[in-house]
Amino acid sequence: MSTKQYDPVLGRVPSGIFILTAGSGTRATGMLASWVMQAGFEPPMVSVAIKSGRYIEEWLTRGEPFVLNLVGDKQFDLLKHFGKGFEPDVPAFEGIKVHFCPRAVPILSDCLGHLECEPVSHFDSGDHRIFLAKVVRGALQNDSPPMVHIRKSGSNY
Repeated sequence: MSTKQYDPVLGRVPSGIFILTAGSGTRATGMLASWVMQAGFEPPMVSVAIKSGRYIEEWLTRGEPFVLNLVGDKQFDLLKHFGKGFEPDVPAFEGIKVHFCPRAVPILSDCLGHLECEPVSHFDSGDHRIFLAKVVRGALQNDSPPMVHIRKSGSNY
């Protein structure tokens, strides 16, 4: 596959780094999410892109709540831990300090902040599903700079 001229530009579209947590109890899990952006003021909304075929995609499609945990610019340990992904029913939070939102979804205690979200709609976008979600709660836990992701190519992560 040849590189398109727009590939380097598309790859340099900056995005934040988040750990998306979903589920509760022994079913709770987390994944790295970098395609997140604010999508509305009133009510507050965000959009999140999830690669098609991930089991979390099914949960969000059913309308299950999730939390976006904002990663700080020096929190490489969280990238390493969540970047590998977790199979269903594999404990995702061993060694990670968490507390829980009112809907029992884990919140990473050491992240910069979090947004508690409820999906309201979705649509397919090529190899990803885009979710539009309402922000129902959240808090800034640390005022340090967030991690920003810039890729060399728009063709892969």
